[in-house]
Amino acid sequence: MGYIKTKFLGILAILMLISCSEEEIPNILWIVSEDNSPYLGCYGDTLATTPNIDTLAKSGFLYTHAYANAPVCAPARNTIITGVYANSNGHHHMRSRYNMSDKITFFPTYLRQAGYYCTNNRKEDYNMNLEQTKDIWDESSSNAHYKNRKQGQPFFAVFNIGTSHESSIHKTIPKDELRHRPEDMVLPPYHPDTPKIRHDWAQFYDKIENMDSQLGDLLQELEDSGQYDNTIIFYYSDHGGILARSKRFVYESGTRVPMIVHIPEKYKHLYPETIIENKVDRLVSFVDMAPTILSLCKIPIPEFMQGRAFLGEARTEDPEYSFMFKDRMDERYDMSRSVRDKKYRYIRNYLPYRVYGQHLNYLWNAPSIKSWEEAYKNGTCNEIQSIFWSEKPIEELYDTENDPWEVNNLAQDPIYLPILERLRKANRDWMLEIKDVGFIPEEQYGAMQFQKPLYDLTRSDLNGVKMDSLITIADFALTATKKDIPKLVSLLDSQDRAIRYWAATGILMLGQDATETLKDIDVADGESIEGASLVLAEALYRTGEHEKGKRILLKGLMSDNLFARVRALNIVDCVDESDPEVQRETVRIYDHGKHDPKAYDVRMCSYLMEKWGLTFNDQITN
Repeated sequence: MGYIKTKFLGILAILMLISCSEEEIPNILWIVSEDNSPYLGCYGDTLATTPNIDTLAKSGFLYTHAYANAPVCAPARNTIITGVYANSNGHHHMRSRYNMSDKITFFPTYLRQAGYYCTNNRKEDYNMNLEQTKDIWDESSSNAHYKNRKQGQPFFAVFNIGTSHESSIHKTIPKDELRHRPEDMVLPPYHPDTPKIRHDWAQFYDKIENMDSQLGDLLQELEDSGQYDNTIIFYYSDHGGILARSKRFVYESGTRVPMIVHIPEKYKHLYPETIIENKVDRLVSFVDMAPTILSLCKIPIPEFMQGRAFLGEARTEDPEYSFMFKDRMDERYDMSRSVRDKKYRYIRNYLPYRVYGQHLNYLWNAPSIKSWEEAYKNGTCNEIQSIFWSEKPIEELYDTENDPWEVNNLAQDPIYLPILERLRKANRDWMLEIKDVGFIPEEQYGAMQFQKPLYDLTRSDLNGVKMDSLITIADFALTATKKDIPKLVSLLDSQDRAIRYWAATGILMLGQDATETLKDIDVADGESIEGASLVLAEALYRTGEHEKGKRILLKGLMSDNLFARVRALNIVDCVDESDPEVQRETVRIYDHGKHDPKAYDVRMCSYLMEKWGLTFNDQITN
């Protein structure tokens, strides 16, 4: 049925294009930079040197409230290419390879069916089974270009500029070679003032300037092709970044992106409503991109898409909210959901017992994060700068207009209670509406994926996952009190592994109040290891039952399930376990998988071995 419906929409699109043949069809050009927040002159940043983007903004429309739905590339790009939130279709964990439902179609497919020549140069990173992404584009490579189309054929072309990517600060450029001066940097209040942090900020601004130059080259190339006046141009970044507490975090610094849209005079009927000086304050996010492109090209928008068109004939009324999500980032588990209106941001943390600044091998390549960690350990960070190294509150609320760096959490201020309750409800309503599959632990998710994509399982009438009940239980677990322990214990007997996981989370959150309860729970034996067992292992450590907790962790380390191993290794680090048995299993995992340093269990092992002072040839014998 999915294939038939897609073909029908394609035929309908062609008929609609034929019916308006007197009006020239617009080309679409996307220029995508990587990992940069709106640190641009046109956004009021006086440190930025971005003349080409600034010029584009003057002739186009600058969006002041544009957001990546995820603060990292792969889930964000998955949301763009499908028009479906990645945490709705099962592609929310960073660099996962799960199957996509056949009920979802990549939006370039509709463009190609309507006669567009679609190219991508060159990054894809769609966070799914690579076998399913082979036929998205007419061409996707470093040679992909709209100039290769047939004469007269409209095009949709994407060019990705990786110059400002996070990796651009991993290798330090000598200070005397920098164009931006470290001493001129204006640091966010959460960063301590260290030479390495100042240097990384200055180097990042240099990279943004380089990126701007490359964008200018692409615009000049379009001008030289004679297609500038026939082409709608989008410029945006794939998420925010790049210094620590931006990329990978659902703050403004991780999710707010620059977005500029240039629409030629001949298509002025497609102009958005503007406020002043060509600035648009509508809330837009990546889930809106697919329906917007289809709307501009007069192609019907399929029902499965969850975004709203913000340009073209199908443009909707301005939405009240934008939504964001965070899940596993490489080798580290975390989970947050966020919603914001034009003034306030609300964040709900579903793993509040994890510190913000969990060690990530890739993130720790940057000198700045190492410098921040060192300053914290040396006691030279102030209260705001120290929060990054502490556990999270369940809820965060920020006034982004008066607190743009989001350091003053208003969630406990009674004055803001009505705003907190409104945004909390909006966040919950959104999760229920999209059937947020992030509430299913990945150990279970990976196994279920072989049966059917989670997007389908959550929408199945028979034996489907009941997401409304699961989300309700997760929220209950976060705020459970000692009197709720009997209910949490009863939920541990559920047939649903995900429910057991959240019940275990509630017990973990209760800490010492759950000490007597944990003595009566036997989770070390029986069925194969799962998320609930591992969460209870951490709870045992927190109540002093180290030996009992260690037995469970060892079982997790020996599991055939990759994600059980990753979660167990996360817990080993967080409870600071260094028992010889645990070290021996960690070395075994590393030795078995060291041929693939990108494997997330291997990344965790290499970090733990370094933490324990082991060389990679050490063998634990006692």
